[in-house]
Amino acid sequence: MEKYSVSRETISKLKTYEALLHEWQQKFNLVSKASLEDAWNRHFLDSLQLLNFIPDDTKLLYDFGSGAGFPGLVLATVLQEKTPYLKIKLIESIKKKTLYLNAVVKQLGLHNVEVINSRIENIPVEKVDVITSRAMCSLDKLFQYASAFCSQKTKCIFPKGKKYQEELSVAEQHWNFDYKAVPSESSDDGMVLIITGLSEKRRK
Repeated sequence: MEKYSVSRETISKLKTYEALLHEWQQKFNLVSKASLEDAWNRHFLDSLQLLNFIPDDTKLLYDFGSGAGFPGLVLATVLQEKTPYLKIKLIESIKKKTLYLNAVVKQLGLHNVEVINSRIENIPVEKVDVITSRAMCSLDKLFQYASAFCSQKTKCIFPKGKKYQEELSVAEQHWNFDYKAVPSESSDDGMVLIITGLSEKRRK
């Protein structure tokens, strides 16, 4: 945690978040049982590593398919203290998960978060600075969702597993983009993909 310069107060909030995850998991299936046993590493630290790639001047971040709040709600918890001007919108289509997300937001006293219970394709389009998404769908599908919200300056930060190269190859058939692949700090075979300049290729 020291590498992220997180205050004791913020660490305490993250620990409260972790406790709420265990509590609500008994009611809703928020994460896999296997990952819950090591939730701090598998979910919280995995999300925190994305802080390395978020520009300091970011004002609006969208997290697609937020689920139990990884990575969006973890980032919001840390960034409320670091960059209070940053607004984070958590997009989640499953109602019970948004109930949980709102409960955590209230419990932690976060003022920089908006939880949106909707499918991505149904929300109003606006250009955003950063888009994150973790374990929601393939990269090609993610680009379909993200492209409407991307300007040339938008940065997409997508953690991916060992098949990331295959997903990149498929996406390159339909999309123009630049990318950087950074080894995950929490997974031996994972990568964090940093995507910029996303646009759809013109069909011939």
